[in-house]
Amino acid sequence: MRDPTAPPDSVAVSAVAKIDAARADAALRPQVKAFFDEATFTVSYVVRDPGSKACAIIDSVLDYDPASGRTSHGSADAVIDYVRAEGLEVVWQLETHAHADHLSAAPYLQAALGGQLAIGEEIVRVQQTFGALFNVGSDFARDGRQFDHLFQDGEAFAIGALQAIALHVPGHTPACMAYVIGDTVFVGDTLFMPDYGTARCDFPGGDAATLYRSIQRLLTLPDATRVFLCHDYKAPERTEFAWETTIGEQRRENVHVHAGISEAAFVALREARDKTLGVPRLILPSVQVNMRGGHLPDPEANGVRYLKIPLNAV
Repeated sequence: MRDPTAPPDSVAVSAVAKIDAARADAALRPQVKAFFDEATFTVSYVVRDPGSKACAIIDSVLDYDPASGRTSHGSADAVIDYVRAEGLEVVWQLETHAHADHLSAAPYLQAALGGQLAIGEEIVRVQQTFGALFNVGSDFARDGRQFDHLFQDGEAFAIGALQAIALHVPGHTPACMAYVIGDTVFVGDTLFMPDYGTARCDFPGGDAATLYRSIQRLLTLPDATRVFLCHDYKAPERTEFAWETTIGEQRRENVHVHAGISEAAFVALREARDKTLGVPRLILPSVQVNMRGGHLPDPEANGVRYLKIPLNAV
């Protein structure tokens, strides 16, 4: 739990102020369109300024068949079709983190729709760790230059008239970001639906205590804040996929981290659960693409692109 004697979290205070302003003015509340990819249980979003055509795309999906090694664009094309049908202008392509469960389609969407590709500045730590794992050459820059913009914690940005703040929420990975946009927050993999809990913390650079503190930061947002998730795996008693909740629901009902759960209790639960989880099916192809901003490795002399599979190393 946050130390009550510590100075106020000025970034969270600023985020609360923006949410309160958005709740008071419908023109500052974004319109959100979700696209669910059941193959990877991933939700991508188009977030639109209701007063203009400006929008952002969050956590896009490039379809990938690991058996054949083929990529395709059905999921991304659905986003493109929607943006064009609505006459929207993409100003941001936002990633909450370097995903381990799907490949990003951001470069494909950029080529079709534009927008700056952005992620948190700690992506450089992910690039350093996984650059070593995949033994990539010196031509792979580990300074985040594959992205157009690297957000600092608390950095303000805009989508048309919508005011937004980038929040650093590490724990699942060291580079995880949440985006407060109007009266909404897009939390990436920090939180799942209340009946499912929270993200795993056993990836390189992950840490359960750090995730707990990041979640407490999110839970300082107003109860009515709309929360949009990056994934849903359906809790055992639920029959439908879901990806929208509220801060109040998370605070009251999250099975891992509701109000009253101490940091020590959460860490014990999270670490015990993580020991039972298998390696994500697409982690090896996903991370080596996503740490490049969604760009595939360069073609080799024969014109073919290759992904590496390190043996007995993960």
